[in-house]
Amino acid sequence: MTHYDLYAIGNALVDSEYEVSDALLQTMGVSKRHMTLVDTPRRAELLGHVHHVQPRQTGGGSAGNTVVALAQLGGKAFYSCKVAHDNLGDFYVKDLQAQGVDTNLTHTRASEGQTGSCMVLVTPDAERSMCTFLGVSAELDEAALHPHDIAKSKIYYMEGYLAASPTGLAAALKGRQVAQEAGVALALTLSDVSMIQFCKGGLDAMLGDGVDYLFCNLEEAQVWCGTEDLDAIRASLKKMAKMVCLTRGPDGSEILTADASCHVPAEKVKAIDTNGAGDMFAGAFLYAITRGHSPEQAASLGNHAAAAVVSQHGNRLTLGQLSAIKAYALPPLK
Repeated sequence: MTHYDLYAIGNALVDSEYEVSDALLQTMGVSKRHMTLVDTPRRAELLGHVHHVQPRQTGGGSAGNTVVALAQLGGKAFYSCKVAHDNLGDFYVKDLQAQGVDTNLTHTRASEGQTGSCMVLVTPDAERSMCTFLGVSAELDEAALHPHDIAKSKIYYMEGYLAASPTGLAAALKGRQVAQEAGVALALTLSDVSMIQFCKGGLDAMLGDGVDYLFCNLEEAQVWCGTEDLDAIRASLKKMAKMVCLTRGPDGSEILTADASCHVPAEKVKAIDTNGAGDMFAGAFLYAITRGHSPEQAASLGNHAAAAVVSQHGNRLTLGQLSAIKAYALPPLK
């Protein structure tokens, strides 16, 4: 008997989102559309550029966004991560608890250091560029794992950003081993182009001999496969997982398996802020899959949820928003 629909491991980050111009983004020296890791001095420098902008603060982290989405839809989730005993850490723990997500943080928190945070810089074209200060998330290790809960979950989900942390990667791989030995399905998100460019060895390790579910967007797939040819990309991705979810923004999503592929159209919306779209898709997709829906139905729910999140500022939706989307986009099981 399973305890959790989804057990995830990833970085615990509190997001501060700023609306900025392209000119300011360039002045700040930030790589557009990608995630860049920053240290304390660089973070202070960046904050100096936006001291006049009032940020929106929310719980974040890629896998954190995914487990919250799944929980809001009615699923049961556990999140392994690391925060410090500080105000941001308190904020993060309370946020997970409020969303009904179980976590190791109720038992273990770092005694020193700072909770990780992410500056999300959103330009007028709705693109998000992220500057991440990992803080104690950089020290995430196997102590954050609850192996007995992993073994009693339906899916074990690894955040690709952990490829940048030696201890975080080791923890993700230990959890992967526990899940595999218990017959738990494996899921991985490639997370960001920067991870593929600079930490591909870690992603390869998380992929291992293949996973059950792989999530990536088109740009990540192009960089991973070294080509822009869609047919070649599809053929390559199919070798990496039993099921691949390739998200393509306004062009919807594709579900790829060894035997077939299908395209699920996107909802037509005006994008305001793309922060959290891929995380939201993954959470909604995995919720539907764990409830017994078809991959096409799961992708449709994911597309609807992602469309809603890009239509507003912020990386998450409310319980009410997701409940309405589920009622509209997910047909009852027969």
